[in-house]
Amino acid sequence: MGAAGWRVRLWSGRLSLRLHRRTTVVCALALLCAALTLLVSLCVGAYPIAPGEVARALFYGTGDRLAVHFVNQERLPQALLAILAGGALGVSGAVFQSISRNPLASPDVIGFNSGAATGAILVIVTLGSGAGAVATGAVCGGLGAAFVVFLLASRDGVHGVRLVLVGLGVTAMLGSVNSYLLTRSHLNNAQSAHVWLVGTLNGRGWSSVRMMALALLVLLPAALLLGRLLRMLELGDELASGLGVPVDRARIALIVLGVGLCGVAVASAGPIPFVALAAPQIAAMLTRAPGVSVLSAGAVGAALLGAAHLVSGQFFTALAWVGDRVGWLTLVDESQRNNQLPVGVTTAVLGGVYLAWVLFRRRGTGRA
Repeated sequence: MGAAGWRVRLWSGRLSLRLHRRTTVVCALALLCAALTLLVSLCVGAYPIAPGEVARALFYGTGDRLAVHFVNQERLPQALLAILAGGALGVSGAVFQSISRNPLASPDVIGFNSGAATGAILVIVTLGSGAGAVATGAVCGGLGAAFVVFLLASRDGVHGVRLVLVGLGVTAMLGSVNSYLLTRSHLNNAQSAHVWLVGTLNGRGWSSVRMMALALLVLLPAALLLGRLLRMLELGDELASGLGVPVDRARIALIVLGVGLCGVAVASAGPIPFVALAAPQIAAMLTRAPGVSVLSAGAVGAALLGAAHLVSGQFFTALAWVGDRVGWLTLVDESQRNNQLPVGVTTAVLGGVYLAWVLFRRRGTGRA
């Protein structure tokens, strides 16, 4: 153990992983927050369940039938998917922000989420297939968008501002394509795609959780192994090449990795905005480390989306409670009290507030 943290050796010492103390603490606290949001999500809702009933339903499958159903078949898979997808988006955002050395270069800003959405919509409106086909379409669409963005933005190297501007243009064009696809599809397929485009965990089951978990099982270790290359690429192409890093191959591998993570997350939960943008920056602010750590960004992303899922599930209930206490004010109709707000709406609102706060903090500094 050194002054700054710990060094863990893996596979008989052939691979070492350095863990900084503050980064480790931030990761642990973020994962604890994600776990707490999961536990609370199991208890609250249209059918409140006591913690003891939740424990019996989880570990023994006994107790009230409705409690067993809500805990094991509805609330648990949705809460787990929020944490897994949030972690994937956080790692993906860290990868792209590090490659471009620009805090705005997240998948939802530079067009990769829109490309993944286009691929998924094509599958939904043409085939109406299941989760596996939609995930494949999302990953292929994200890779296609990434290829176009980096092809247009990589003249004389990848520059952060140019990447963001090109990505915004590609995002606008893909948004028009998505709207056109929805207008030309059958009503049922268009409704399914539109609900999915909002970014929601409602109705997601164990098949989506399994797909997301398998993707993380493969891609997250790869992200940790490539983290050292990511730190070197942040120094610039010339210096990284002088240190022996195969710059082009490393960048391509990291791009494929980042697109794969955001593509699977988009396929599972829809194009959820701002998590990939905010999680790496919040993690960097908390860890006070130079650069963005993929591990801490993933942990913070899991906590953010887990909390957003909890807020989304209780939004209308909270509004109804406020309306009841005021007495003369009706904020929510009786028929809407048990509805859930799509989590993409919550992250968009919270992300907009976060972005405004960041811009306010940096006013007068000359930094965007």
